[in-house]
Amino acid sequence: MKLYGIPNCNTVKKARAWLAEHRVIADFHDFKKEGVDPALLSSWVEQLPWERLVNRSGMTWRNLDEQVKASVQDNASAVKLMMEKPSVIKRPVLVDNGKILSLGFDEANYHNLLK
Repeated sequence: MKLYGIPNCNTVKKARAWLAEHRVIADFHDFKKEGVDPALLSSWVEQLPWERLVNRSGMTWRNLDEQVKASVQDNASAVKLMMEKPSVIKRPVLVDNGKILSLGFDEANYHNLLK
């Protein structure tokens, strides 16, 4: 199992704390330090709509030029943006064997998935 995100993100911190508290082992992948693979993102947009993966309520999205925002209209353009600006990816992303188990953190959802 792997948890993708950014370590200073409050939601990621909550997810990591929950996983540790419940002794669930998940490797952590830091988007900022380790980057993100285009093949991985392509597999994610096949599993979930790109509109869910791109965090359009976050500061990274809000600070983008309007032309850049308007250019994100399909899987390919969303993957391109997520490659260029990994902070725009909704996080954390909990993945097991290539399958997205959870996007974002919800304690009840984690409990149902992992207990």
